[in-house]
Amino acid sequence: MVKLVTRFPFILWWMMNKYNAIKTEIDGFVFHSRREANRYAELKLLECAGEIKDLELQPVYPCEVNGKLVCKYIADFRYICTKRGNVVVEDAKGVKTPLYRLKNKLVRALFDVVIVEV
Repeated sequence: MVKLVTRFPFILWWMMNKYNAIKTEIDGFVFHSRREANRYAELKLLECAGEIKDLELQPVYPCEVNGKLVCKYIADFRYICTKRGNVVVEDAKGVKTPLYRLKNKLVRALFDVVIVEV
């Protein structure tokens, strides 16, 4: 069941997110945008169909350099593709901010993980 988190049937302009994202709840999880919530619903269907397994929400990648924590990258989803057997990390992106681009490069360099942008 999809439910908007706001109490009002309309969104007032001062309540809007910087990028017009609306928090949405599905299965008791609150997602930062409708795009992310819709992708979660799609991935749940794929998991039920056996296409993917071990779906994780909000996996954390601590980016450490020389033993010091620089930042944490929190992806939207991580799962295993059953056909190929590889781990897929996804991020539902509407706007690629400079901070996201930097964290993406850090994760790629430190963990050898390619983030799929949906």
